Amino acid sequence: MSVDDLIDELYDMVDKAWSLPLSRGRAVLDGEEVKQVLDEIRENMPKEIRQAKAIVADRTQILDDARREAETVLHVAQERAKALIAQDEIVRQAQQKANEITAQSQVKVREMRKASNDYIDDLMKRTDDGLSQILAELRRTRQNIRASQRQNGTDS
Repeated sequence: MSVDDLIDELYDMVDKAWSLPLSRGRAVLDGEEVKQVLDEIRENMPKEIRQAKAIVADRTQILDDARREAETVLHVAQERAKALIAQDEIVRQAQQKANEITAQSQVKVREMRKASNDYIDDLMKRTDDGLSQILAELRRTRQNIRASQRQNGTDS
């Protein structure tokens, strides 16, 4: 029997007990029977208390486990968020660096193109000047040859 059942049994015993006349609620109970019920209560009480303590301990353990698991989940989520933020920052920095490199490359290309065009223009000018000098020299030589042939032709 449970402690509650035994307490109910004690109430029944008191209800069925003989009342003493003019004693204001005093009753005669069988002492042995009352002691037997109290002994059973004493035997059952520790079991129920142990069960209650076990339930409380289980509840406490479950709550502790849940709290630790919640802390772990929160920690993992925070670390993941930090990693994602860091990764996003790395991507942003890489994009910025790529943009800077692209801009620098475009500047270099323009500079190299201008330098190439300037070099080619200078080379062509020197070639043109050189060819002009050669052509002028060739024309002078030709005129000299003609002049010399005219002089030779008149002498002959």
